[in-house]
Amino acid sequence: MRDLKGPQFLHIMTKKGRGYEPAEKDPITFHAVPKFDPSSGCLPKSSGGLPSYSKIFGDWLCKTAAKDNKLMAITPAMREGSGMVEFSRKFPDRYFDVAIAEQHAVTFAAGLAIGGYKPIVAIYSTFLQRAYDQVLHDVAIQKLPVLFAIDRAGIVGADGQTHQGAFDLSYLRCIPEMVIMTPSDENECRQMLYTGYYYNDGPSAVRYPRGNAVGVELTPLEKLPIGKGIVKRRGEKLAILNFGTLMPDAAKVAESLNATLVDMRFVKPLDEALILEMAASHEALVTVEENAIMGGAGSGVNEVLMAHRKPVPVLNIGLPDFFIPQGTQEEMRAELGLDAAGMEAKIKAWLA
Repeated sequence: MRDLKGPQFLHIMTKKGRGYEPAEKDPITFHAVPKFDPSSGCLPKSSGGLPSYSKIFGDWLCKTAAKDNKLMAITPAMREGSGMVEFSRKFPDRYFDVAIAEQHAVTFAAGLAIGGYKPIVAIYSTFLQRAYDQVLHDVAIQKLPVLFAIDRAGIVGADGQTHQGAFDLSYLRCIPEMVIMTPSDENECRQMLYTGYYYNDGPSAVRYPRGNAVGVELTPLEKLPIGKGIVKRRGEKLAILNFGTLMPDAAKVAESLNATLVDMRFVKPLDEALILEMAASHEALVTVEENAIMGGAGSGVNEVLMAHRKPVPVLNIGLPDFFIPQGTQEEMRAELGLDAAGMEAKIKAWLA
């Protein structure tokens, strides 16, 4: 083509898994694989146990769709990863895989909402970044009731820097009238999806991590009061304000330090009354989130305190200001001080 004159178009036809027969036969399963013996062609089987957050979302999606024929679900080529296989088979006329076209996914959802449907965009945190302009201009400005189910929020593990869900709270929090929810377990995740689905005053988002749930009881679905957190434990002097699924580790730290523990639930709107109550009754506050510290939920808490002229010391615990490298979720949380031991060490060093 180098020797040809004028514009040229080269169309290359690729075959996923080419050269490795098991992958050619099952390209979806072999898209992202753990360690395995390539000579056998067999991937390690799941150990079972607790369902993933993606499975929790998929189950909720199917049950809700069975009751409401206005529900429409959209994914940008992440059917399997987002837990939507069962939905796509049960409700093929309401399932839309728009391929790797995140911008179109969001604008399409906006169009469905204008048409009176109830669109849900199931998307990875890192991929929603690609459609930021569409979230702002096509959804938020029009205050359309689009629900964003944000999977792979926080540390994702082996996929590394390109896939870490480190920034969604920061880039969504500044969008006017956007409701942002951070469940601490699978039951809260279901309740928040339900709350967001029936929220009609604008867009909403529920962010949840890669990995398995924690095994709490699933209770009947009900709408949560928008912008309200709950106190999980009463302690003294120190209050830990937790946003999201680091709650089990935050709870261990609260027990060890006899700290108050709050499940904030909402990043936007923040429970300002609860934050001010904690500031008035404690000597110091700690915020915990699996998002970039810069511009994240903790930054929102700082803004509330400064706006009300409450000079209480605050330690923000979250993802530091660099791209998180590859490693298992457990390894990276330990390295970044986001497990119980790391959090406690950070707090003790800060208080010293």
